[in-house]
Amino acid sequence: MKVVLLFGPQAVGKMTVGQELSKITSLKLFHNHMTIDLLEPFFGFSSEMWRLSNIFREEIFRSFSKSNEYGMVFTFVWAFNQKEDWEKVENMCSIFNAQGAQCYFVELSADVEVRLKRNKTPNRLEQKPTKRNLKQSEENLLMSMDTLRLNSEEGEIQKDHYFRIDNTNLSAEVVAEMIKKKFDL
Repeated sequence: MKVVLLFGPQAVGKMTVGQELSKITSLKLFHNHMTIDLLEPFFGFSSEMWRLSNIFREEIFRSFSKSNEYGMVFTFVWAFNQKEDWEKVENMCSIFNAQGAQCYFVELSADVEVRLKRNKTPNRLEQKPTKRNLKQSEENLLMSMDTLRLNSEEGEIQKDHYFRIDNTNLSAEVVAEMIKKKFDL
């Protein structure tokens, strides 16, 4: 089994790239808002919502890792200056590795101006109900830059299967093809 961990800051294009990658491979897309948007109407953006979201994700990973599926693309935001995010990534990989799966790390980066435009795309708003409050979504995107480091520093990720792509001027289709080719998916 192959697991592509597709990460980067908000509105960088993770879900859209994941959609394109799932079209050209047999990978199933699991984007982070699939659990967030399920739980937010009940709990808001509370610690309980995040706790349950993490439990749901882990259980999905455990079940999926034991299946006969080809693999998964999981999209998420990784705060590199938060120890707990590093621990979540290691836990995710250990769940899949325990079943013989290979994890591939793909980091996307893009200029903030491009991310602000992507924050408003119809596909994003259709797929992620909690992003439809554009004012709040944009404020969150900009404010997170003050406290969170959402792209890695040079050499920080020490993984065998790691690929960083600046997709500021690249379409999701092109990026998906690059990932497929790089990791022979």
